[in-house]
Amino acid sequence: MALLGAAVIAVPLFKRIGLGSVLGYLAAGLLLGPSGIGLIHDPESILTTAELGVVMFLFIIGLEMEPSKLWALRKQIFGLGVIQVAGCGALLTGVGVLLGFAPVVAFIFGMGFVMTSTAIVMQILGERGELSTDSGQRMVSILLLEDLAIVPLLAIVAILAPGGGEEVDMITRLLSIAAPIGAVLLLIFIGQRIMNPFFALLASSKLREVMTAAALLVIFGAALLFQASGLSMAMGAFLAGVLLSTSTFRHQLEADVEPFRGILLGLFFLAVGMSLDLGIVGQNWQIIAISVVAYMGVKAAGIYVIARLLKASHAVALERAVLMGQGGEFAFVLYTTAVSAGIIDGPTNAIFTATVIVSMVLTPFFIIGLRFVMPKAAEQSMEGVEAADGLSGRILIIGFGRFGQIASQPLLAMRHSVSIIDNDTEMIRAAAQIGFKVYYGDGTRLDILHAAGADTADLILICTDRKEQTTRIAELMRDEFPLVRVMARAFDRGHAIELVKAGVEYQLREMFESALEFGGAAVRALGASEEEAAEVVEGVRDRDRQRFELQLAGEDWRGLGRLLLSNAQEQAREGGVTVAEEAAEDAVAKSTQPTQPV
Repeated sequence: MALLGAAVIAVPLFKRIGLGSVLGYLAAGLLLGPSGIGLIHDPESILTTAELGVVMFLFIIGLEMEPSKLWALRKQIFGLGVIQVAGCGALLTGVGVLLGFAPVVAFIFGMGFVMTSTAIVMQILGERGELSTDSGQRMVSILLLEDLAIVPLLAIVAILAPGGGEEVDMITRLLSIAAPIGAVLLLIFIGQRIMNPFFALLASSKLREVMTAAALLVIFGAALLFQASGLSMAMGAFLAGVLLSTSTFRHQLEADVEPFRGILLGLFFLAVGMSLDLGIVGQNWQIIAISVVAYMGVKAAGIYVIARLLKASHAVALERAVLMGQGGEFAFVLYTTAVSAGIIDGPTNAIFTATVIVSMVLTPFFIIGLRFVMPKAAEQSMEGVEAADGLSGRILIIGFGRFGQIASQPLLAMRHSVSIIDNDTEMIRAAAQIGFKVYYGDGTRLDILHAAGADTADLILICTDRKEQTTRIAELMRDEFPLVRVMARAFDRGHAIELVKAGVEYQLREMFESALEFGGAAVRALGASEEEAAEVVEGVRDRDRQRFELQLAGEDWRGLGRLLLSNAQEQAREGGVTVAEEAAEDAVAKSTQPTQPV
């Protein structure tokens, strides 16, 4: 009760004054812990349970990372991630030596501090809605690599332990390597062969609590499997999420787990705040203060330099340095293991742990300071804007920019019942001034779609202007509202193919028809009759449709070139322009070269 009460009071208060939810949790934990009013005397026990919040958080991140998306990030994970971990690790080890620690102890201290707090960074990126941005994806990639790095680091601690390297026989070494590999392979097998039929069987019971229990079973089962094999629990949950990311039950699982994830992640931050022993900080304040400044400064500088060398902009590099400049929760695991191995003693561990916790506490303040250095766009005002709730229009339009405004007019002219949602409050207010009723809502959220009446609509028009957002909404429709007819605005040919595969009934590239009409007008301006211009335009439209169907079926570019050639030859036989045939022959000759789809 005390923990919940403190969180309920502190978090909204801190968010209202602009300090963020993470700092609210940390402050509440510090107040309740041994260094505060002493209501909680054993923060370690709470921290052990609260780490499940991080586990669930990574499971939800995994649900967003389809294997194809994860494969696309491989260069960032094993390229950028390795460079940052190795580079900052070397720098921080050097800092530890300069502070007077033995080289081995400095290495442990530095490598523990290298591992950024996944919970803090993910929470901040999630609150900002930046997890799916390019910058956010790079930070997620680095965090994944850092989480993976705990495995070889724990192995290094075992080797560095006094006498440890001589006592480990060959069989034990082989088992220590085989166990993690076996755990990964076993989880992949279960995820591909068993999880989907398992959830399908449970879904037939129509009992939501059973599905929720099954989701928790999968998360904790994967986490415990990885922990037993020497890997990180969080990585087990993440891999389970990735394996379920293509499942038809993906969004249901996310909705079931989200409440538990939020509560446990908040509990984790509370426990971190309680773990800060102000007595130890007071006794060793000089070395802790110097360590915090030196380690955060050097790590942030290293991250900034690496980002700039890899062509990131100043703004992106600075933001990454501030967000990732602190130590993380996996440092506690590394330091505790080093104590058990006899590499560091208890007081040294207390200093290291306090340094990491202080860095985590300071991070929200640095982020606030970053706003003054790099002002962000002001948050949208909700004045005069009504949130989507209980809508029941037969047609739902998602996105009311230039495309959505034009698409809505024939429907309104025919007096159809239309509901419109958008997440741009300025546009909503502008639409109200010319008589359009637009509700505020993010179409990528399942709860908003339910509130907007997606489950009862006859037709849904996705008119958003971002490719990823449009595809995400289309996938939600396919998985959650399979009986609803969906039409979508496509960005280009490749995006149109994505949308068709996501179950969209009709798609239209946003500039195709307007550009075609523009070309027809150009032909007429050069002397063609209305009939000739209409015939040419229709021919282009027909050939585009055929090319699209071939690409959708997976045909290669040589097949497309042959289609162009046959169409052009037919046109030439009928008295068409021979230039088309020459262009088609050229397409066949160059068909092995990749081309950007339009």
